Amino acid sequence: MTLEAEFKTIADNVKKVKTQPTNDELLTLYGLYKQAIVGDINTEKPGMLDPTGKAKWEAWESRKGMSKEDAMSMYITHAKDIISKYGL
Repeated sequence: MTLEAEFKTIADNVKKVKTQPTNDELLTLYGLYKQAIVGDINTEKPGMLDPTGKAKWEAWESRKGMSKEDAMSMYITHAKDIISKYGL
């Protein structure tokens, strides 16, 4: 299985966990996912009135400069940990 195929499979599976992961776990996955799919962040930072958007932006921005392949690999690792922790 190619890295991209495994990434897509894991991304689908992690959405099916029995228990909602913590916000920190979700933000880690979000940042890695966006870096893997889009690359470096390309949007303005949301203001103080959008704390959720700001947290997501910061999670993605923290991955700036990471290659798409590295982001996919790290996403797979974190998603597998979450799947084993919470179950499908």
